[in-house]
Order: sequence, then structure tokens, then C-alpha cells
Amino acid sequence: EHTVTSGIISALHRPVQISETQHYPDLIQTDASINPGNSGGPLLNIDGEMIGLNVAVRVGAQGIGFAIPVNDAMNVASRLLSVERISHLSHGVLLKTVEEGGAMHVEVLGTREGSAGEAAGLERGDIVRRVGDREIHRKLDFELALLGRRAEEEVELEIERDGTRKVVSLVLQGSRRSSLPAVDSAWRDLGIQVEPVSRRVIRQMQGNYNGGLRVLRVRPGSPADREGVRRGDILVGMHQWETATLDNLEFVLNSDEVRGRPRIKFFILRNGRTLYGWLDFSR
Repeated sequence: EHTVTSGIISALHRPVQISETQHYPDLIQTDASINPGNSGGPLLNIDGEMIGLNVAVRVGAQGIGFAIPVNDAMNVASRLLSVERISHLSHGVLLKTVEEGGAMHVEVLGTREGSAGEAAGLERGDIVRRVGDREIHRKLDFELALLGRRAEEEVELEIERDGTRKVVSLVLQGSRRSSLPAVDSAWRDLGIQVEPVSRRVIRQMQGNYNGGLRVLRVRPGSPADREGVRRGDILVGMHQWETATLDNLEFVLNSDEVRGRPRIKFFILRNGRTLYGWLDFSR
């Protein structure tokens, strides 16, 4: 049964440690009761507008609950629904959602070199008003407007630059993917030989993940070796994505967000504990 409870916002920007492996740095604190009927649901203001996503209750502190700010939740949603992640297409446009005078708009932070965004002539400070027939108010709107399109498809963008509106054409690119299988890429780039393990195996190791990649061998002197990765560790995530399958790993290693970075955060499961570190590719 769904439920509705009421209360006040008692604090903002609260860092909360949920468990040994789960930490939220910036939560809304409320005394509105969060229970099985409304956890995971919206936190609404007095006007019925969603301002957060209910996520946690503090054990031992009766009546205190926490919610992720809605803008943070929308940013995560835009990454999960990105055309690069779902359709393996790339636009190469770096964006941010801006709130100004109670209205939202999307601003260009820059474009990646050689990308579709650069070819379209997009510049830092441009405001994206429309993609195709869809009005753009958030980064999520931008990604949703591109879903279902094909590589080399031309999409009209209406932008505002220095107070003047103009239309530019964005030609989507197919994501550049490695010709090597993920197993070979992992050995070449990370220095590990891996094999997939099932969710059942992960559960037996006290991990709450959809799957993972067991480390079979570590190449001496590799980024993984320098960071202390061991045989038997389970790689469960890199950067901001899970690595439940070899396809997941291939996506991460070929993502525009990862390629060219000197360091990448990774997560492993070892002896029932989730550990993290940074793979350094600069050496």
C-alpha cells in the first residue's frame, strides 16, 4: 500500500553513512515518516512539487528520514538514460542544468574534441532550448530527446547564444568501441584477467550486486597490481557504472567519460567487504 506522511524539512546538505559501503554526501533531512509504503517515493513541498527522493531512515533516531535532492536524482537519471549508455551513440556535449528565477534551463559547458557537438559549433555558455520537437529544461530532457535515433542521424538543436536564438545541426556519432574483446581490454588496460560470476555467487559473498568479474590473474606492474588488486577479488564497479558483465566492462572502458582519464575509481568485493581505490594510468 502506498502512504503519504507529512512533516518539515529540518536540515539540508546532510552527509549520512548508511552502511560500511553506502554513503550519501548531500541529503535533505525531514521528520516526515519514511516507511515501506513511501520509501523510494517523492518528497513533495507544500505546492506538490517534487523536491527529493526518499531513501533512508536513521536507525536509533526516531522520526528522522532523508531524501536525495531532486536535482541530484535527475542528474543520475540523465546518465542512466544517456544515448551513449543505451544506444552506443555519442554527442560529446558536456551540459549542466541551471535554475534561474524559478525556471530551469540547460547550459553547454563545452564539447569533446572531434565530437558531434564540436562539429555542430556548440560553444561554452550556449543555452539549449529545444532538441527536435522537445523543449529542454534539464539534462535528462536532452538525453531523452536523442533516444531512439541512429548514428549519422541529423538532429536540429535550437540554442540561445548572447540573447539570440539560432538553429544548429547535431549529427550523432557511433560510440568508438574497441576491436578487442572486453577480456583482452581488461588485460591490456587494467592488467587483470577476469571471468564473470553470477549474482548467486555475489550473494554468497555477502554482496548486494547484480554480478561481477572475478580476478583470475594480475599482471605485475600494471595499474591493478600497483593498487593492490588480488586474485579472487570481484570487480563490481568502475567510475560510476557497475561491472556485472563483460559487456558492462567493455562499455566502461570505451566510454567518453573514461577514455583519457589519468585515474579511474574502481570497486571490488573482497571477503564480504566492498573496497574501492583508484587505477592510475599516468605511470
